[in-house]
Formats: sequence, C-alpha cells, structure tokens
Amino acid sequence: MGYQLLQIVTMLTVIAFGGALRKATGECSSDDLEGLMAFKNGIQMDTSGRLAKWVGMSCCEWEGVVCDNATTRVTRILLPGLNEKDLGQTQMVGQLSPSITLLSSLEILDLGGLVGLSGAIPQTIGLQMPKLKKLYLYGNNLTGPVPESIGDLPNLQELGLHENRIYGSIPSSLGSLRNLKRLLLYSNQISGTIPFSLGSLTNLVELDVHDNALMGHIPNSIGQMLALEKLDLSSNMLSGSIPSSITNLTAISVLYFDTNYLEGSIPFPSKPGEMPSLGFIRLQNNHLSGNIPPSFGYLVSLQRVSLSNNKLEGALPSSLGNLHSLTELYLSSNSFSGQIPKSIGQLSQLIMLNISNNLIEWPLPQEMSSLQNLQTLDLSFNPLNLSSIPPWLTSLSSLSRIYLAGCGLKGQLPDLLQTTQSPILELDLSENLLSGPIPSWIGSLSQLYLLNLSSNSLDSHIPDSLTNLPDLGVLDLHSNKLTGSITGVFNAELEGTFGGSLSYIDLSDNNFSSGVEAIGVGEQLNIHYLNLSHNLLKGTLPGSLGKLNSIHSLDLSFNELGSNLPEVLAKLTLLESLKLQSNHFSGNIPNGFLKLRKLKELDLSDNVLEGEIPEGKPLIDFPGSTYSGNKGLCGKPLNPCKR
Repeated sequence: MGYQLLQIVTMLTVIAFGGALRKATGECSSDDLEGLMAFKNGIQMDTSGRLAKWVGMSCCEWEGVVCDNATTRVTRILLPGLNEKDLGQTQMVGQLSPSITLLSSLEILDLGGLVGLSGAIPQTIGLQMPKLKKLYLYGNNLTGPVPESIGDLPNLQELGLHENRIYGSIPSSLGSLRNLKRLLLYSNQISGTIPFSLGSLTNLVELDVHDNALMGHIPNSIGQMLALEKLDLSSNMLSGSIPSSITNLTAISVLYFDTNYLEGSIPFPSKPGEMPSLGFIRLQNNHLSGNIPPSFGYLVSLQRVSLSNNKLEGALPSSLGNLHSLTELYLSSNSFSGQIPKSIGQLSQLIMLNISNNLIEWPLPQEMSSLQNLQTLDLSFNPLNLSSIPPWLTSLSSLSRIYLAGCGLKGQLPDLLQTTQSPILELDLSENLLSGPIPSWIGSLSQLYLLNLSSNSLDSHIPDSLTNLPDLGVLDLHSNKLTGSITGVFNAELEGTFGGSLSYIDLSDNNFSSGVEAIGVGEQLNIHYLNLSHNLLKGTLPGSLGKLNSIHSLDLSFNELGSNLPEVLAKLTLLESLKLQSNHFSGNIPNGFLKLRKLKELDLSDNVLEGEIPEGKPLIDFPGSTYSGNKGLCGKPLNPCKR
C-alpha cells in the first residue's frame, strides 16, 4: 500500500514538474503544438509574417497565441486579418486544417478577415473544442456547411461566419446555444429555412443573416428572443407575413426585413409602449399591402424608415407627425393616395423625404415650410399638378436636392430657384411641361452636380453659362426641342471649368446640328456615358474621341454623321455599348474594333459601310442585325465575302 502511494506521489510530482517546466520554457502541450503546426503548414502565404515566427517548441510565446498560465494550454488564437494598430490588411492563403480541433482548451479562435483562407469548418469542431466562447472565421473563402456540432458548444457567445461561401442550411442545433449573444452568418450562400429553434436563443443580441438564399416564413418563435437588439433578415427569399410576435421584442433597435417576398400588412406596433427602442426599419422591396397603421406613430424612437417598393396604399396617417426623432422617410413606389398630412411639418429633424411614384395629390401643406433640416425632397411622379414650384420651397434653409419630376410643372423654369437658402446640388425637373429656353441663371447654381431637365419642351440653345458649373457630373437634357451646337458642353471641359467631372451626358432626342468636333477635346477623361442620338448632327467624328478612355456607353445613332469610322475608337477599351446606326458612315470597319473586348452591345446598321467584317471576337459574336443595311459588308455573321 505504501509503495502504491509512493508511485502516485511520484507521478503527480512528475506531472507538476513537467507543467512547471513547460510554463518556464513557454512550451505547450503536444496536441496544441500539433494543431498549431498543422494550421501553419496549411498556409502557403502569410503577408503579415506572423507564422514565419512560429518555430521551436515554445508556442505560448508565438505571436497570436495565448496560453493559460496554470495549465500552459492554448486558450486563444488571435490572428485577425485587420491589424487594429495600423489598420493594415493582411492575408493568409491556404486551407484551414481540420487539426485545429486538437486545441481542445481553446476559448477564442479569431481567423477573421484573412481573405484567402479556404477549406471547410471542421465538422467535429463542437465535439473537440468544448470551451469555445468566440469563433471568428468571417471574411474568408470558406465553403461547406455550418457544422451541426457547433450546437454542442455550451459556452459559445459569439459566432461570426459571415462573408464566406458557406452553403447548406442553418443547423437547428444552434438553438441550443443558450449563451450566444451574436450570430453573424450574412453574405454567404446559405439556403433552407430559418429554424424555429432559434427562438430559444433568449440571450441573443444580434442576428444577421442578410444576403443569403433563405426561403420560407419567418418563424413566430422569433418573438421569444427578448434580448434581441439587431435583426437583419434582408436580401433573402423569405415569404409569408411578418409574424405578429415581433411586437414582443422590447429591446429591438434595428429591424431589416427588406428585399424579400414578404406579404400582408405591417403588424406592429399594436399598442403604445411596444418596441420602444426601435430606431431603424427597412421593409422596402417586398410585397407588403394595406395601410401604414395609425399605430405606427407609437414608435417614437424611429429615426430611419423605408417602406419603398411595396403595395401599400391609402392615406398617410397623421400620426407620422409623432415621430419627432425621424431623420429619413422613404415611401416611394407604393400606391399611397390623398394628401401629405399637415403633421409632417412637426418632423423637425427630417433630412430626407421621398414619396415619389405614388398617387399623392395637391395641395402640398404649407406646414412643410417648417422642415428647416430637410436636405432632400423627392415628390416625383405623383399627380400633384403643381403648375409651379411652391414659394415656401425656397425658404427651406437646408434643402439642396430637389426632385419634382413628373409633377405637372408648366411654363418656364421658375426664377425662384435662384434664391434658395441652400446651394442646390441636384435638380430634377424632368417629365414635366416646361417650355422656353434654359435660362442663363442656371450657371449661378455654382455647386450643382446633377441637372435633369429631360422630357420637357425646352427650346433654344444650351446657354454659355453652363460653363460656370465646375462640379457638374450628370447632365440630362434629352427629349426636348433644343437646337444649335453641343460645343458648350464640351468646351466647358476644354476650358477646365468642369475639371473633368462630367461623367454622364444625355443630349439625345433634340435638334442639335453641330459641335461633334469638340468631343474629346480638353479634359474629358471622366465621361462614362454619352448619348447624342436622334439629333441632326453632321460632320466627321474627330480623332479626339479616342481620349474618352473611361467611357462605357457611346450612342451617336440616328444622326447625319459621315466619313470613315475613326481607328481611335479602338482605344475605348472599356466600351460595353457602341451604337452608330442610321448615319452615313462609309469605308471599312477598322480592325482595331477587335480590341473592344468588353463590348456587349454593338449596332452599325443602316450606314454605307463596306468590305469584310474583321474576323474575331467580339465582332463575330453579334447577330446579323448589328451589320444589316450596309450593302457592301460581308463576312461573319453576314454572308461570306466573294473572293
């Protein structure tokens, strides 16, 4: 008996001495060392250089490895891709070794944002790493399913698997993680339904599964997650109605259900005091119907609301005026009718109001003049029949973006736009009944970025004062009765007035007759879209056209342009759409067109081109209609040339 006791004491002494020795030398257990080395060996490239320092047996001293002082077991692996000290992004390219699960005492595994880490999450992770509290594998290139065994991690508090290529369904076993506070699975390829069992996660603070392929209904059990502050189910394929149990979420602050196939009415709130902390709602891009319930005004903490692009109807409730913290309200593309309630003037914090594409009628309430923080107002495409812009609009001290397209405005451009309290940055008065010239005072709007006066009956020429707009980036004047030269637009670039800022130009469907020689002269390097179609433009395309090296879409169709197609068009290698049909272009198609590799749309029909179509991609991939109406053309996809 005494001998056995001596053996036990000796063994314990050896174990204690071994532990003390490992502690003194920084060594870790053989399993931990094997797991760490297997992880290192699976990585082919580490831009941070951290793994290169993993040498020897003293792994407790390695960068990114933390051990328990008493046991010398590894408890943390901290190798995030983003270095918080210098905000530098690092990358590890390679496979996540399944042997990482040998680290059975691990509490935190942070391999988030390494970008190039691939492979699958080990299926046995929940069985072999029972002490895990935080598992961060987000922002990588991982594939495969979420392992069922993760549901066997009783201490898990945070699970971040977002921004990978993970597929399969959400395991119902995750409902067993009673200590879980954050479940982040967004931006993957996860399918199936949301498990009913997730309702058991009563300590969960954040659930984010947006940008996946989830289907089916939102489970009613979601109302049991009483600690939930952020719930994001957006950009999936969810259907059915919003469960009424959602009103039980007393801590909820952020609720994003947008971009799904949800239908039925808005079921919350049902009475005062429900969802008292709700600040952000996104329900846009669904199939919701019915009215905005008057009880919506009980959500007194609301700051941003988007209900756009649904099937909502009826009058806007006056209770919206109770939302005193509201800064942004998006109601576009529904069937709301009646008038804007006077109570809207009580929303003193409102910055953005968008009620476009509805059935809202005149008159606009005078009370809207109280919205002194309003920066953007979009009332476009409502049967307002405004005739003229209401005078109180110019008294709004913060208003800089005005969208009144399709509102029935008549007569000349109203002079009162010169006298707005805040500089106008964006002005859209398209699809109205405006007539007369574009006034020269348009050049006094010196901070203007977007000007859309398309689809009116404006006549005369483009005023020279347009060159006074140094920040103009979008100019849309299509479908008017404008005449004269287009040089004013391009000469502004020549003079450096726009500073190369113009990126979108649409002058189509007018009566312009000259000025093509100015295209590409000067600093026009930022033009992405140029449409001069359906005019009376004459002359030859200039060689300077080849300077538009940022252009993606060029439409010069239905004009009276002639001569050969310039070889410099081949320099526009970013072109995706080129339309030159119905002009008088002659000669051969330049061989350089074969360099236009990104071309997805090409139309050279109804000209007087001749010769063989250059053989090769992308030219041979277009249908015969691309080249029809040119009697002299031959070769694929037309008839073979005669030898």
